[in-house]
Amino acid sequence: MSLLKQAFSGEFQDYTTGSIRRAVILLAIPMILETALESVFALVDIFFVGRLGKEAVATVGLTESVLTLVYSVAMGLSMAATAMVARRIGEKKPEAAAYAGMQSILLAVGIIAAMSLTGSLLAPQILRLMGASPTTAAIGAPFTRIQFGFSVVIVMLFLINGIFRGAGNAAMAMWSLTIANACNIVLCPLLIHFYGLRGAALATTIGRGIGVVFQLYHLFKGSPKLPKLRWTLKIDPAVIRELSRVSLTGTAQLLINSASWIFMVRLIAQFHDEAISGYQVAIRVIIFFLLPAWGMSNAAATLVGQNLGAGLPDRAVRSVRTAALYNGVFMAAVTLIFLFAAGPIVSFLNKDPNVQALATLALRIISLGYVFYGVGMVLTSAFNGAGDTRTPTIINLFCFWGFQIPFAWLLANKLGLGPAGVFAAIPVTESTLTVVSFVLFRQGKWKKVRI
Repeated sequence: MSLLKQAFSGEFQDYTTGSIRRAVILLAIPMILETALESVFALVDIFFVGRLGKEAVATVGLTESVLTLVYSVAMGLSMAATAMVARRIGEKKPEAAAYAGMQSILLAVGIIAAMSLTGSLLAPQILRLMGASPTTAAIGAPFTRIQFGFSVVIVMLFLINGIFRGAGNAAMAMWSLTIANACNIVLCPLLIHFYGLRGAALATTIGRGIGVVFQLYHLFKGSPKLPKLRWTLKIDPAVIRELSRVSLTGTAQLLINSASWIFMVRLIAQFHDEAISGYQVAIRVIIFFLLPAWGMSNAAATLVGQNLGAGLPDRAVRSVRTAALYNGVFMAAVTLIFLFAAGPIVSFLNKDPNVQALATLALRIISLGYVFYGVGMVLTSAFNGAGDTRTPTIINLFCFWGFQIPFAWLLANKLGLGPAGVFAAIPVTESTLTVVSFVLFRQGKWKKVRI
């Protein structure tokens, strides 16, 4: 109970000394809850929107698939902020950490403006490009337009949480998403009642916006771990250049991943609307269980950054090993859940028998690689936490575009497996990615990266 209290309180901890297992747990508990809470947004939307029909469900799924591009930019920026802030904290330079956080916010605002405008103006075309039927595109355009138009709240939520994580204050990131989700859960059914599908987008945007206000308040208030940010519009070229370098390859890393997922959705869309809906329901459930594993991985990123900053590379390696072990065990348990309880889980989210059948099949096939996913996530986060976002980018390019997409197309079309072929390509690819990451991690070049 004392450990849980410390994890939730966000009180100051020095993660460069003491027990590594204790450090991993203290960071991982709020980070797991934070990432699980992020996935709740999508589950709440799919739960309430499911009552509006399969076109509405397909709209949410297709929009979220394209929004992964925004998420990639947000996570790339967050990745850079976490790495730089963690490194400065490890070097015992908290003022420099706060300064880097402010510069990352300025960088993010400039980048997201163009994406928001483009996405909101081209909403119908985006849905059609993703394979939506004319009916789905017509119904879903307002939802997509709102989500893209206010995507600044998505980016800020991810970015500022990255600053908190780099400082070791994972509890603050968790509480911001708790508040945002509580608002979304209350507003979603209410606004859907009055505005239909458009109301779901409004509820999510308002909920995230309130979470960002909470984050900004605490950033400019300051804490023992991170001095208060000082508002400025002055850009520091040296810091911006370094943040841009890390975030650019980090974003490319995630865009490669996200774009491959979009292409996988496009492969599914060639079959029928039930296939799209079934796949999207399955992905929501998968993400719900996968994001906690990402939370454990984020703990590894913070520990790697801070320990490299403190000049303790061997401690950074031990931190990664501990986090990978915990993640692998957790994902093994999730695999058993999906193999034996996929049907009841899916039926809770969707009542269409055809959609349920596809979603259940997807869960059972994709979960076969879950242990590899868990270990691979930690290794990728270790590279990113060190500021070496280039290595995972190259690995993703090879595994997802050089292997997964051609393999999925071959299984689905040439071998006639249909959607099941697309599902089967995912665990094979993720397992390959983990093996390659492990080999490169053992080489240790990431320890020499400077940021």
